[in-house]
Amino acid sequence: MVSETPIAKRYSQTTPAKAGAHSSAARTAERLDPACAGIVKRVSAEILSATQETMARAATLLRAGQLVAFPTETVYGLGGDATSDTAVAAIFAAKGRPRFNPLIVHVPGLAEAETIAVFDERARKAARHFWPGPLTQVLRRRADCGVSLLASAGLDTIAVRVPAHPVAQALLRAAGRPLAAPSANGSGHVSPTEAAHVAAELGERVALILDGGSCAVGLESTVLDLTGPTPALLRPGGATVEALAEVLGPIAAGTLDPQAPRSPGQLASHYAPRLPLRMNAAAAQPGEALLAFGPHSPPGFAEVLNLSPSGDLAEAAANFFAMLRRLDRPEFRGIAAMPISDDGLGRAINDRLRRAAAARPGPPPSRG
Repeated sequence: MVSETPIAKRYSQTTPAKAGAHSSAARTAERLDPACAGIVKRVSAEILSATQETMARAATLLRAGQLVAFPTETVYGLGGDATSDTAVAAIFAAKGRPRFNPLIVHVPGLAEAETIAVFDERARKAARHFWPGPLTQVLRRRADCGVSLLASAGLDTIAVRVPAHPVAQALLRAAGRPLAAPSANGSGHVSPTEAAHVAAELGERVALILDGGSCAVGLESTVLDLTGPTPALLRPGGATVEALAEVLGPIAAGTLDPQAPRSPGQLASHYAPRLPLRMNAAAAQPGEALLAFGPHSPPGFAEVLNLSPSGDLAEAAANFFAMLRRLDRPEFRGIAAMPISDDGLGRAINDRLRRAAAARPGPPPSRG
């Protein structure tokens, strides 16, 4: 059978699997275990509706070291066993992600999170108010943390989140171990909010894609560093700074080192479409498509998609990545984005726009 690491054994004591799921997963794991059945071959990605049967299959693949894409309320994640160096290395390889860029580790609840990270009262308070949900906490790793150091990019900290999506919750409990799960797309590209986006980006680099529909929040989680005396914002996201401040008090701006980021989403160029992106557009330029916001959009654009005609930031966030993908087509010369207020979820949307518009390392991406 698939062997369990010490962290997986301790973790599974706090994470009971659903009745029937474990036995089915275990039987398939015996067939997939490389020690029993040879090397597990890479298979073409399948998109399957999330059911008890398909989630048991996905959990089996994860326990055998394979990669599975699954929905969360933020974006689709590329999941791998966080306790396996091999699985975590496969995540970096599948995404083409720099290994100095840490991954977020997903668990089903606070009890499981406390087996891998050191929680103080602030962290527990944040967990009580914002978990499950779109908040990632950066905390000190426990001395006996069995999560691969690759997931933390060699740091003494770990980024941990409890997702709210029911498919993510069920998969985590069925797998019985923490899952490292960055967004399921190529590194630096537009994040996926539908299963089809994952298939288009990753193809055969993922064994299975669980389809849970469109992501409700549509932007990645907020990342909050709680290792210092004052909570520090490392990445704005689905949990607003205003809501965090109501619970935790003042939130400081996190320090940024692009060569040694403490969390995902800190690289200067990120979330980028193939086409160049221009912010704060008030008038059209030849051949541009427009990412609009609000009831009035300027004329003259080749195509217009409106994030929210009513100016609702939650609606805009939910539509953001999907609409950015739809405009990223070779018949356009570029994408222009209208101004968006920089409060609440607007702060996170503008963060993604700034990084998408930033100068990109290396040759420009292909438009083919």
